[in-house]
Amino acid sequence: MLNLPTTEERLGKSPQRLVRYFVIVMALVYVGLGIWLLWSASKPTAGGTIELGPTARRVLGIVFILYGVLRFGRGYQTHFRNSSSSDTNE
Repeated sequence: MLNLPTTEERLGKSPQRLVRYFVIVMALVYVGLGIWLLWSASKPTAGGTIELGPTARRVLGIVFILYGVLRFGRGYQTHFRNSSSSDTNE
C-alpha cells in the first residue's frame, strides 16, 4: 500500500475548520436571498429563466429566510458552541 499523507497532514490543520465557516456563510446566503426575494416581489420582472409572481416570490423569500435561520442555528450549535456541562458530567 502507498503511504500517502492524510488531508490533515498535508494542510497542517483540520479541514473541519473551513467547513464550519462555510456552513455559516451559506446560512447567511440563504437569508440574503430570501430578503432579496421579498424586496423584489413588488418590482416588475424582466424576462428571466423562471418567472415568479409576487406571491410566489414572497413565499419563497420567507422559506429561504427561515431555512437560513435554521441552518445558522444548527451550524452555530454544532460547530461553535462549547460543550455543555451535562456532556462532561456523564
